[in-house]
Amino acid sequence: MHPSIEDYALIGDHQTAALVGRDGSIDWLCLPRFDSAACFAKLLGDEENGHWRIAPKGAKGATGTDVCTRRAYRPDSLVLDTEWETEDGTVRVTDLMPQRDRAPDVVRIVEGLKGRVTMRSTLRLRFDYGSIVPWMRRSDGHRVAVAGPDSVWLRSEPGVRTWGKDFGTYAEFEIAEGEQVAFVLTWHPSHEPRPPRVDPWEALAASLDDWQAWAARCRYDGPHRDAVVRSLITLKALTYAPSGGIVAAPTTSLPEEIGGVRNWDYRYCWLRDSTLTLGALLACGYQEEAKAWRDWLLRAVAGDPADLQIMYGLAGERRIPEYELAWLSGFRSSAPVRIGNDAVRQLQLDVYGEVIDSLTLAHEAGLPAEPHVWRLHLTLMDFLWSAWRGPDEGLWEVRGPRRHFVHSKVMAWVAADRTVRALEENPGLRGDVDRWRAMRDEVHREVCERGYDPERNTFTQSYGSRELDAALLLIPRLGFLPPDDPRVVGTVDAVRAELTRDGLVRRYDSDPKAIDGLPGSEGSFLVCSFWLADALHLTGRTEEALDLFEHLVALRNDVGLLAEEYDAVAGHQLGNFPQAFSHIGLVGTALALFGGEAEGRRKGGGR
Repeated sequence: MHPSIEDYALIGDHQTAALVGRDGSIDWLCLPRFDSAACFAKLLGDEENGHWRIAPKGAKGATGTDVCTRRAYRPDSLVLDTEWETEDGTVRVTDLMPQRDRAPDVVRIVEGLKGRVTMRSTLRLRFDYGSIVPWMRRSDGHRVAVAGPDSVWLRSEPGVRTWGKDFGTYAEFEIAEGEQVAFVLTWHPSHEPRPPRVDPWEALAASLDDWQAWAARCRYDGPHRDAVVRSLITLKALTYAPSGGIVAAPTTSLPEEIGGVRNWDYRYCWLRDSTLTLGALLACGYQEEAKAWRDWLLRAVAGDPADLQIMYGLAGERRIPEYELAWLSGFRSSAPVRIGNDAVRQLQLDVYGEVIDSLTLAHEAGLPAEPHVWRLHLTLMDFLWSAWRGPDEGLWEVRGPRRHFVHSKVMAWVAADRTVRALEENPGLRGDVDRWRAMRDEVHREVCERGYDPERNTFTQSYGSRELDAALLLIPRLGFLPPDDPRVVGTVDAVRAELTRDGLVRRYDSDPKAIDGLPGSEGSFLVCSFWLADALHLTGRTEEALDLFEHLVALRNDVGLLAEEYDAVAGHQLGNFPQAFSHIGLVGTALALFGGEAEGRRKGGGR
């Protein structure tokens, strides 16, 4: 039986990440970067597409299944412990990816806790997303796999005998109480010499020290601190350290509907996440990470503002062509498996507002100024001056016809409002404040006239439509209207009445194919549910917001991770995993409900 999405845990080294199942199998790993081809792709296919399992031999544990008895991260870290209780004893496997000096490593330490247990390691390396079986050989006590540009070295300490069979590498060994055996898997370019060996026990100690020192910097000290810290650790794990970019998720093509076609590659950096990410990092005390994200943003968006993209590669790459992998059957037969993302070519006007809001937040938070930032700010505004009047594909990247999405217009208002505020509060800045004030007023007037349904007392998804959109919940948070405005209260009530299912919020409610041009359905969006909690709190319904937040925290898996969506009927997570946007939502709502509101929420003019 194929695992569920929530059956996985994350390990990573700030440049890539792996997913480890409850059965002790690493089923997804891209090397050397988040967006590289996977050498373990069982997640999206089967065992023949690559995986690495270490577990008791034959293992039917105390639960009567192949899965572990229990697992957990070491406190405030990304070091994962998985334990099995068997008839012969108890054993623990500790998984981690140490921060790399040169080459990426996966360290797996097997420790006997009680009795004597026979363990089995099954390694199937399959480069290029499970399509290439490498040539295996022995060298200097290692098993070495080579195919094209990729080379992987496997060793154990103390040495454990391995053998090859059916294009896999196997090992069996006994582990008694107090004994330890470590495996280290290292990748490097095949044309380069083998990188220096990593001591697995030193790597474990250093990883624990690094993660726990980083987590100790968190300033949040309210309720559910463990959930907030786990979300921040997840965001840190999704950060590509060389550039500061934060990927939306470390996976591709985990479905929004089991058996459906809504399967996308999220191993890239989205501009739409920028303001909320900055706010969460700054409010929790992570200035260095916030600056790195701001600097990545500045590099990525440099150039002609007409060419601004909604997403970029890890280092700001612009070309992210989309194609399908026919040899992978997809997660639980949810095909196609897509690599790249054609949404990169879409026009989404809201990203201009996101970028300008992020730059404003960074300035107000005291991040070191860059001399060209204001010039970039005004260049983006010059483009938006005329572009805001046109239709776009909107926040949700619909693959149907362009529309006049209300959220996009509101974000154009945000861009103008933040520009006016910057000029009013910083006399040394140059700019035509009257021009941007006039634009702000015009956008506001048009949205209130064309994007509002007075009969139902709610804003709508797009001009002239009756559909609703969860992004409308952001209107009071952005400052477009004050929270006590009847139109805001009416919109929150309408979204709650029409878009919630079992207490969770969907993005929109209509024939999905009519909106985005794709068949099938999707789950409830977790970040939208956090937005509802924020909106309820802002409109004076804090007890209801608290209840919703408690419900959302309870949806995390056993190690505290969230995917993009949730299927309340089946009780399973959906979409790419773990999802940065969902964890950003958790942190932001915790800050709003329990403290740090002045730091964690955007200031807005209000109308």
